[in-house]
Amino acid sequence: MKPAQLAAALAMGASALAMAAPAQAEDVKIGVLLGYTGPIESLTPGMADSAELAMTEVNNAGGVLEGDMLVPVRADSTCIDAAAASAAAERLVTSEGAKAIMGADCSGVTIATLNNVAVPNGVVMISPSATSPALSSIEDGGFFFRTAPSDARQGAVLAEVLADKGVTEIAVTYTNNDYGKGLADSFQAAFEEKGGKVLLSAAHEDGKADYSAEVGALSATGAEHLAVFGYADQGGVGIIRASVDSGAFEKFVLGDGMFAESLIEAIGDDLNGTIGSVPWSEGEGADAFVAAAEAAGVDPDGSFRRESYDAAALIALAMQAAGSTDPKVFKDSVMDVANAPGEKILPGELAKALQILKDGGDVDYVGATNVELIGPGEAAGTYREYEVKDGAYETIGFR
Repeated sequence: MKPAQLAAALAMGASALAMAAPAQAEDVKIGVLLGYTGPIESLTPGMADSAELAMTEVNNAGGVLEGDMLVPVRADSTCIDAAAASAAAERLVTSEGAKAIMGADCSGVTIATLNNVAVPNGVVMISPSATSPALSSIEDGGFFFRTAPSDARQGAVLAEVLADKGVTEIAVTYTNNDYGKGLADSFQAAFEEKGGKVLLSAAHEDGKADYSAEVGALSATGAEHLAVFGYADQGGVGIIRASVDSGAFEKFVLGDGMFAESLIEAIGDDLNGTIGSVPWSEGEGADAFVAAAEAAGVDPDGSFRRESYDAAALIALAMQAAGSTDPKVFKDSVMDVANAPGEKILPGELAKALQILKDGGDVDYVGATNVELIGPGEAAGTYREYEVKDGAYETIGFR
């Protein structure tokens, strides 16, 4: 054999061996972008743990594609600092090489990171807790999804709750950002549609030491009920503390950002009788999440923990369904795995789901929150109506 023929034969043989060799498994980094500092810092550790629980479940099942392992990388959104959140997201994408972001959490920083980082870089974001109605119509290039429902729905739910209780007048205070303003506006529209009257709707700034002036203006309306659409670890708790200390209000109505054990610890018995709503679910999916979380040593009882598990699970299943970890490819599979048709998948069944997808089948991810993504990739969602009784959150029902 001539040297040229020998070289050609060796090249063909090497090519054949390369084709026959199994693909090299890789680490697939997933950003977990949440406010580990800031006004919801008591909520986010449980959210991160829940998201990482889903990733661990996927890895224990052999990972995605050809054994690729999901690697969570945490970064701090701060919840309120858009520049800091964008910088954290940029690090996740450019330095860490994250293929997707589970987050962000608060609506303002989610909008910022989506516009500044995710869309320009073509990275999938699935938020478990950004609820601003503005995110329903944002230009996201098909890269953004959320497992928590829009506050357009929450505002209507709270209006229904108050109408059922015969409340016809209320004062409203909201944190001065996209989340607070969006919820306040949707609530006011729904409440007035039911014949109620908002006597005053006023913003408050987070981070203040004294909220007596804000509470004084709200109290001057003569309203007996005060709706607080803020954060449990920031201005929201300050508003309630100032109300209690001055005797201005005794009856509170809370949005989802106020649902936290830290609020009960801060206010004590004066919070009894408070009512509110928070995205939540019931049924076999929610029960399965509790069982899976408890078995792994993760506390399942907290705001947006179910939504966080579901967000991470959807990322993994979309990768498997698309046969790719490239976000520009698997973004188109998120809606497919989230909705019918397909075999219904609950928490703890991600191994089963991955195998079905590997075999060419379809899955309908029900998850912990009865996932059904509608319209622009957002959850239809259900809400837990609760009341604080004897220093604890007691479920009244679901809407």
